[in-house]
Amino acid sequence: MSRSATLPPTSVLVVDDHGIVREGVCVLLAKEKSLTVVGSASTGTEAIAAAARHRPDVIVMDLMLPDMNGIDAAQQILTLLPQTRIVVLSACHTLEHVHRAMRAGAHGYVIKGALAAELVNAVHAVAVGKQYLSDGIALAFPEIMLGFDCRKSPLERLSFRERDVLRRVVAGASSTQIGQQLSLSPKTIDTYRGRLMTKLGVPNRSALIRFAIEHELAVL
Repeated sequence: MSRSATLPPTSVLVVDDHGIVREGVCVLLAKEKSLTVVGSASTGTEAIAAAARHRPDVIVMDLMLPDMNGIDAAQQILTLLPQTRIVVLSACHTLEHVHRAMRAGAHGYVIKGALAAELVNAVHAVAVGKQYLSDGIALAFPEIMLGFDCRKSPLERLSFRERDVLRRVVAGASSTQIGQQLSLSPKTIDTYRGRLMTKLGVPNRSALIRFAIEHELAVL
């Protein structure tokens, strides 16, 4: 008996804002006998509407979408369709991205640099109730493989005010400017910045900004 004959029929929705990538993934998955691509979307809003319309078994979801990030879109879709399984397909694969995606309910995470067969394997795996991480992620962050540890990531441990101050620091505002914007004293802002550096484990303001940019704070 062939491998494809033993796999359950699975409907798939593909979400990516890059047309070439989106169409390529659709063609790739459609070659699998057990997989049926029922639709595609280029934005988070389109993804939510398409998911409600097609009720796919699996959604292959990019994180970087023009109107909302894939994590927010995934959360809304899973609220509507809790049985749907989501595989993140993204070029972003920092620990922060992986943590947030898995905590949002994603069942798999594949790096865009992976071979095509890996995405197919991920879709098959989540379709039968398993979880899947790209080998590159598993090697870089072995702690996640221990039961898919989805405890709060560094940025999630920040308070709303701390995240707000961090965004303003990244935007280039001084302590005086941030204090004026938030009706706080510059000394209080300096205290927030010191607390941010401690929580995120960075030594100075430059490293703090670099951390936020590397983890794409604005998107997450």
